[in-house]
Amino acid sequence: MDDFLRLSASTARFTHGASRALSFGDDGRLLWFLRSTGPADAFDSLWVLDTTTGAEIRLADPRELCPEPGPLPTAERRLRERTRLVASGIGSYALSGDGRRAAFALYGRLYEVTAGGAGTLREIPAAGPAFDPRPSADGSRTAYVADDVLYVAPGGRVSPDDGARWGLAEFAAAEELGRSRGHWWSPDGVTLLAARVDESALQRRWSADPAHPELPAEDFAYPEAGGPNADVQLWVLGPDGTRTRIGWDAEAFPYVSDAGWESAGEILLTVQDRLQQTVLLLSADPATGRTRELSRTTHPQWVDPLVPGTPARLPDGRMLTAADTSDGTARGLAVDGVPLTGTGVQVRRVAGIHEGRLLIEAGLRDPAEQQVLLLDTATGETTPLADGPGVHGVTASAGFLLLTSADADGVRRTVHTPDGRELSPADLSQPLPYRVTPVLERVTEHAVPTALVLPRGHVPGRKLPVLMDSYGGPGAQDITADPRRWQHRQWWADQGFAVVTVDNRGTAYVSPAHTHAMYRGFSEVTLDDQVAALHALAARHGDLDLGRVGVRGWSYGGYLSAMAVLRRPDVFHAAAAGAAPTDFRHYDTAYTERYLGLPQEHPEVYERDSLLPDAPKLSRPLLLVTGLADDNVHPSHSLRLSQALTDAGRPHQLLALPGVTHMTPGGTREKIMALELEFFRRELGLG
Repeated sequence: MDDFLRLSASTARFTHGASRALSFGDDGRLLWFLRSTGPADAFDSLWVLDTTTGAEIRLADPRELCPEPGPLPTAERRLRERTRLVASGIGSYALSGDGRRAAFALYGRLYEVTAGGAGTLREIPAAGPAFDPRPSADGSRTAYVADDVLYVAPGGRVSPDDGARWGLAEFAAAEELGRSRGHWWSPDGVTLLAARVDESALQRRWSADPAHPELPAEDFAYPEAGGPNADVQLWVLGPDGTRTRIGWDAEAFPYVSDAGWESAGEILLTVQDRLQQTVLLLSADPATGRTRELSRTTHPQWVDPLVPGTPARLPDGRMLTAADTSDGTARGLAVDGVPLTGTGVQVRRVAGIHEGRLLIEAGLRDPAEQQVLLLDTATGETTPLADGPGVHGVTASAGFLLLTSADADGVRRTVHTPDGRELSPADLSQPLPYRVTPVLERVTEHAVPTALVLPRGHVPGRKLPVLMDSYGGPGAQDITADPRRWQHRQWWADQGFAVVTVDNRGTAYVSPAHTHAMYRGFSEVTLDDQVAALHALAARHGDLDLGRVGVRGWSYGGYLSAMAVLRRPDVFHAAAAGAAPTDFRHYDTAYTERYLGLPQEHPEVYERDSLLPDAPKLSRPLLLVTGLADDNVHPSHSLRLSQALTDAGRPHQLLALPGVTHMTPGGTREKIMALELEFFRRELGLG
């Protein structure tokens, strides 16, 4: 690897030393966060920033607590995969109701820390390898999971011994629905709401490390498209052993995408039907378990899950829901079913309430940018809080704001206090090597967003081979003003490529119509838009050599890359396809069925989007890469395509990486990039 790749690998892609998981506590007096000591330190410690003094205090150092780290509990290791967490040390923490105490797990050991002075830290005896600890409102008790059992300390086991998994999120919820937790304290800290997960009907997938045949294979439950889902129930568990099941039509609405206590006498939960075309917000009585419907959101294709914070009840009792404009040009909000925002505001997240108005993250102009706005629920009037070029986000509590701004000059986090002061947690991360200003253009009749990155010092008139580097899948956005997205693409450009990225129809944040255009048409829409955008850019930029076009990607981007050379060898001349879901009949239920429907009802859709029938047509160089420990896109996807290519007598390369997961941590991604570079240099004729 060269200097850039080594630096990227050693700093976890320039994230070590940057603060993350920031949350306010103690009515805004404390800002809690996780951060390592610098760019070469992979182990995150737990810190607080005292907003009254500006002092930062490290409350828990993982190396002092566990000088010899042990293995992570299996549940935590898998949840880190689901949430794409690459940091070591303290992975997450949870605050008490008053925000003065935090609980966290470290290599299965359970800890509690109280802020104040230098802080008070103690280990809590646990019944087994602890996972996802949650303190009660006053911090006097901590709930946690060990070996799929829900415990309370002090106390003991609170979940029944019935063979189910208790207190955690199942695969579909954590990977696809945005719910990564499975137990919640009541406001009085006496009762627990807990998820009960029965995975006995699911197929088992096995993962073995061929580099260590002496070790047993590991199995896990996986909800494959068209097959059974986990049976998820919610129960209220009392301190005296009483148990009350929350009742709703779970057969019609099997997915629980959110849950929690609204008050001591009310639980709110959000449930979805299997195809995610109907989303209900339900109010539940914790004493009886009976529920009533508060709101219903429907869409003929799918209710897009990209508006966190909805559905929700406003302080005055009105219901806030997501609502697309009638022409499909904007994702907005509605109050009691009445539209609140119009075509000029693309709402992305509801962050809370500030100064009596809704605090939202939204796009007002180019979809590559994001603004922070205050929204008046009476008039629909918006007031910008962060409106400059770039991507702006917000966290709020008790009049305090934490604004995060990312633009070409880097990432900044600033706390704004109610009395007008500004302060920031220190950023100890490696400065980004490149200041990248990609050329952003909207092309084709669909106004598809594109980005072009050229080598630094490129001389106009010199032809450049093209490297297509896109994700292309639903629910994601590649083209953003966040500078972290462009560091590796600038490196690729500096190797002698014109790097092109395309957010084809189906990707997020352009408009609902743009996103829903992919419905039951992954392959056709994705590939058509990528090809059309490439040709449109080449017409505008004469230095793009369409006689030498490579394509690379990971996950859905790997699917796009393999499909590109299999179906359009006239356009694409070489592909590196990483972790590609080559046949969506073998991907998970919640993601796949949302976009493609049930395979039993639409077999032609799944057949059309499968790459396996295309194997005999391969005529271009193809490099397949897969991690053999990938529990998201199982390595069988790449291996099945490789087998089909072999059966058809089509030469290709397969790089199977023992012990490597979907996230490719520990510098694996950079090592793969170095191998890909040699592949493209050879196959595209670079000197």
